[in-house]
Amino acid sequence: MHDRFLALHHADTPLLIANAWDAASTALWQHAGAQAIGTSSAALAWACGYADGGPLDHDALIGKVREITRVARVPVSIDFEDGYSDDPAQVAAYVRELSSLGVVGINLEDAGWSPDLLVAKIEAIRGAMGGTPFFINARTDVYLRGMAKGEAAVAMTNERLARYATAGASGVFVPGLADLQEIAAVASATSLPLNVMIVPGLAPLDELHRAGVRRVSAGINLFQHAFAAGLQAARAFLGGDVTRSFDRPMTYDELNALFDSVR
Repeated sequence: MHDRFLALHHADTPLLIANAWDAASTALWQHAGAQAIGTSSAALAWACGYADGGPLDHDALIGKVREITRVARVPVSIDFEDGYSDDPAQVAAYVRELSSLGVVGINLEDAGWSPDLLVAKIEAIRGAMGGTPFFINARTDVYLRGMAKGEAAVAMTNERLARYATAGASGVFVPGLADLQEIAAVASATSLPLNVMIVPGLAPLDELHRAGVRRVSAGINLFQHAFAAGLQAARAFLGGDVTRSFDRPMTYDELNALFDSVR
């Protein structure tokens, strides 16, 4: 699965990651044609009843990963936030656990802190994994957290990504990066596949590809869309509308057959 996942980052078109949060969304996005499954840390935390940003319980996370890998028939990468620890050795131990469950890669972020810690975590993971192939998508939050603007943001991003590549990253992820010229400047400065996330104003896929993008993540957008539709329907029902015809629902038979196929 790792080789398959790696190859998807060097295909003729960017890899599109429809981020999932549980077994149901994994099975649905796979059914829709997803070539790989990635999670959104925020969506997965919300699905477990936690706020985003680190408080997700380890056992809850592992439980969701087990659900996802059980139904997945494509490579699975987990958004692992900052590794849920400041101790590189502990992060490496967690990653070994994920790998044992069939996960082929992670997103691992610097959260806007000094790059030194993420470098140490990547190096610890590589040391702990030995020769086992594993895709580390090193994420920097320079743009997401507004740490710099324009040319300064490009320079800071490139400096961090270069250090993560040297430490052993397999790919690089810059959420919040949307300007096409800045995307091209970041992509041209690294030999690793560049991952961006959909945000308002992002260029069309063909232009992103020409600029050097190799992976595009949906982020939390699918979760937001699904739960907005569910909330709207629930409000109508709880408001007394028991005659409403819900918009284009999947039938019971369709859904049951889908989940029967991945059991």
